[in-house]
Amino acid sequence: MASLVLSFSFLAQANEKEGTVMKQEKAIVAGGCFWCIESVYKGAPGVINAVSGYTGGQDKNPTYDEVSSGETGHYEAVEVTFDPSKISYEEVLNVFWRDIDPTDTGGQFADRGSQYKTAIFYLNDEQKRIAEQSKKKFEASGMFNKPIVTQILKAKKFYPAEEYHQDYSKKQPAHYNAYRIGSGRESFVKQKWAKSPQICPLPRKRPAGQTKDYVKPPPEELKKILNALQYNVTQKEGTETPFNNEYWDNKKDGIYVDVVSGEPLFSSKDKYDSGTGWPSFTKPLEPKNVAEKTDQSLLMSRTEVRSTQGDSHLGHVFDDGPQPTGMRYCINSASLRFIPKKNLEKNGYGQYKKLFE
Repeated sequence: MASLVLSFSFLAQANEKEGTVMKQEKAIVAGGCFWCIESVYKGAPGVINAVSGYTGGQDKNPTYDEVSSGETGHYEAVEVTFDPSKISYEEVLNVFWRDIDPTDTGGQFADRGSQYKTAIFYLNDEQKRIAEQSKKKFEASGMFNKPIVTQILKAKKFYPAEEYHQDYSKKQPAHYNAYRIGSGRESFVKQKWAKSPQICPLPRKRPAGQTKDYVKPPPEELKKILNALQYNVTQKEGTETPFNNEYWDNKKDGIYVDVVSGEPLFSSKDKYDSGTGWPSFTKPLEPKNVAEKTDQSLLMSRTEVRSTQGDSHLGHVFDDGPQPTGMRYCINSASLRFIPKKNLEKNGYGQYKKLFE
């Protein structure tokens, strides 16, 4: 039937009653029957709308019959409009991954042909980075014993499909359900995800501005998604070289999150040059995410700091820092991922934008 393609853009809509501006983002994904993909997005927390359509080909204003011929180059697609303060782009992708067979090179389930192949279409470099990272994590999960063939492509113009295709699962529920079951999609999804829901967690309601959960991936996945230095520091309590690491002299505005779990740890507002060659902070951004532990290694007693959810080794804390706290959180860059202030919302950390306003 159709494919889902994910594209990403910003829309600003004025709320005339409140005099405020509400931001929205768009996503487009290709993954088989667009009736099916559209239906899994309808009702998802943070999703405002989902529209079936066509994208990726050369013909303008294509029809269903033209796309079905496989000669236009278009994919059947779904355009998703969502509220980034309630659902992150990564979670939009998680919904996508959990309703397709990403190893199928010739279509999806009962639908065969190039118009039914899977793809994620990006509109900017940030979307491309998130999509590639999402695919890499999915590959590392080990859920499939065949290669993940879903392509990540630059987005082209999206054309809405004919009106009778929109909301098809509601307009024709009996036929839709019969198709979804008969095509094999329903049994495939249930079988694959019954025991592995943590790999691509679905969106859920959270505190305002928080659009993701912070969890530690399984050990076998960590070895695939972390580089050697990151793994040694976070999992083996290693230490990176001073003055030769990613963030020791980073002066940009933004927050630092755990490279393993993504939980927020420190803010650039509390970062200072300690002269040690490692990133240093006067306090955590979220104290509940930074745990302390006595460290008796190296024939001395120190206070180790670890992330609460990811259990990553971060570094150590000392009482020789500047006021007002007098503390120095000496942290390894390899334990951190920096989120610039301009990317906070699209990466699921919109609640921290107010720090830099």
